[in-house]
Amino acid sequence: MNLHRQLGIDSGRVEVVKPILEDSKLIDERTNIGSGFLLLTPRVDDIIERYGVKGMDDVILVRLGTIRYGGSGCMCPANALLRALLSYILLSRDEAVVVDLEAGLEPLGRGTVEAVDLLLSVAEPTSQSIDTCRRIAKLALDLGLKKVSYIVNKVTEDVDIESIEYSLESPIIAAIPFDRSVVEAERLGVPLLDYAPNSIAAEALKNLKDRVRDLIEGGVGYG
Repeated sequence: MNLHRQLGIDSGRVEVVKPILEDSKLIDERTNIGSGFLLLTPRVDDIIERYGVKGMDDVILVRLGTIRYGGSGCMCPANALLRALLSYILLSRDEAVVVDLEAGLEPLGRGTVEAVDLLLSVAEPTSQSIDTCRRIAKLALDLGLKKVSYIVNKVTEDVDIESIEYSLESPIIAAIPFDRSVVEAERLGVPLLDYAPNSIAAEALKNLKDRVRDLIEGGVGYG
């Protein structure tokens, strides 16, 4: 909901563009649901241009939205559009793509997940968060995505990284330290890399970027 702030995109520019999964008219039109038949391969090649918000460094933010459960009707049309869009972005556009998911892989089907180079599962140093990361990794493996790596966030001096790696049964590729600069940047609604580019968290994120590039390009050493 607030990723745009970290990308340096003004909230006002984002708020005027409806998230894709909240645009019922678009979903109905593209999945042809009004005809009584669900189109599983809807047209999506114009959605980025229509719904994308351009930020700095040629980044385009597309808000997918959230599939709302409970009283919102059948989710099949929304899921069909979402999976078609993700497949198109990952397979047909020659771009670097980062998909910021909630705690789960519901938007990814077997066909889509094959195009993902690397899944980064982010844990906080708590048992519940670590258990969630393990479940996500297992689901990713079931879907056929074998390249999964772990990040631990909000790490303090008393956090035992080796114990976390033991629980995850895998080494982590980054430990992002708890940093008050992140809290202050979020309070001000500005990107961390603009507010405190030399903070300990910012430096850890820069190192993580290089690590991710090496993992994707080298294809080895995954956690």
